[in-house]
Amino acid sequence: MKLLSAVVPCYNEEGNITDFYVEFIKNESFFKRKDVELELWYIDDGSKDGSVGEIKSLIEKDKRVHLLSFSRNFGKEAAIYAGLEVAKGDYVVFLDADLQDPPALLPEMFGYLEQGYDSVATRRVNRKGEPMVRSFFARMFYRIMKKISRTEIVDGARDYRLMTRQVVEALLSLKEYNRFTKGMFGWVGFETKWLEFDNIERKKGETKWSFWKLFIYSLEGITSFSTAPLAFAAFMGVLFCIVAFGLIIFTIVRKALFGDPTSGWPSLVCIISLISGVQLFCLGIVGQYLAKTYMEVKNRPIYLVKEEI
Repeated sequence: MKLLSAVVPCYNEEGNITDFYVEFIKNESFFKRKDVELELWYIDDGSKDGSVGEIKSLIEKDKRVHLLSFSRNFGKEAAIYAGLEVAKGDYVVFLDADLQDPPALLPEMFGYLEQGYDSVATRRVNRKGEPMVRSFFARMFYRIMKKISRTEIVDGARDYRLMTRQVVEALLSLKEYNRFTKGMFGWVGFETKWLEFDNIERKKGETKWSFWKLFIYSLEGITSFSTAPLAFAAFMGVLFCIVAFGLIIFTIVRKALFGDPTSGWPSLVCIISLISGVQLFCLGIVGQYLAKTYMEVKNRPIYLVKEEI
């Protein structure tokens, strides 16, 4: 029999742990007919509530349930990578514990693998239940990434993805500290089937993704899979050099022909402020890439384990 490993990153999801298990295990009869066994890995990302206790209670009842608990909160990207490392299945699937990734789709997703696809990915066709401002900026991010990156990052893509072992090994070969999994999925390639579904609001609890965290995450994606911001900084430097040269010629010609004195300190202050702002902005772009290099060079572990069951 083959093995399907379900990886579930969770952070303060005490109210959803058992509910998710109940929904996931409903697929047991389907996979038995396919000669596929199930295992469930909860990756606890340093939860402060009773999530670990709920998982341990499930382990006592079902030995197919496993726990990997971090020493602190390292973030969802680290939890996904940890799940890749501990999952030993012939097939691996990522799901969120809040049930926004419906386990009921697994039989259909597995059917596409049987047809020859290497992975089956999911995307939301709408953002029902999300604040309008958040949805707007999310769509803008995907539009920008489509234009500046060579890696395919699909609008509305979820981390909910079922993969073969070959795809898992490809993802494990990417050892970088600064991780943007949505981009990595596209970067490794392989034949992927996209499955669309309507957005589902989380069953219990509140989202851990604030607008600020999503903004930082979007910067991580842009700097991880595009060097266009660096090209933009270089372009702005060249543009302002040309503008400055043109203004110098204009000032000299005007003085020679009309004798106009060079005056007007308010306009001079505005010009200096504008150029200084652009310089600092471009310096910030370079700083983002330098910071990522700095973090990579330190070669710190992506996560630290507190407990494994």
